[in-house]
Amino acid sequence: MSEFLAIQHVSVIVADTQRALAFYRDVLGLPEDPRRPDLGYPGAWLTIGAQQIHLLELPNPDPLTGRPAHGGRDRHCALTLRDLDALRRRLEAASIPYSLSKSGRRALFCRDPDSNALEFVEAPA
Repeated sequence: MSEFLAIQHVSVIVADTQRALAFYRDVLGLPEDPRRPDLGYPGAWLTIGAQQIHLLELPNPDPLTGRPAHGGRDRHCALTLRDLDALRRRLEAASIPYSLSKSGRRALFCRDPDSNALEFVEAPA
């Protein structure tokens, strides 16, 4: 049996790479990896530690409406961060709605401009 070591990257479909970068890079602060090769369609790679988020500007086969209001009830990517309150301030400054985790953990959920759900979990001190 294979021994899995980590998740290397998560891909999300976006309608407009620049609009998505305004969220992922500019609001969240994720650095863009300039080594993304020409894959025949627009997109970007963003770095989180040893992992990445790949933005794919491709036709979206998923519905953008009718998704659960709380991202924890939808498929989502969960990211660990050091300061949840700093993220809350950045989201509020950018007028991006979010909801707190229903579990009581120091976590929140929001959606990117293409309705992809993201969870942000604060690392224990």
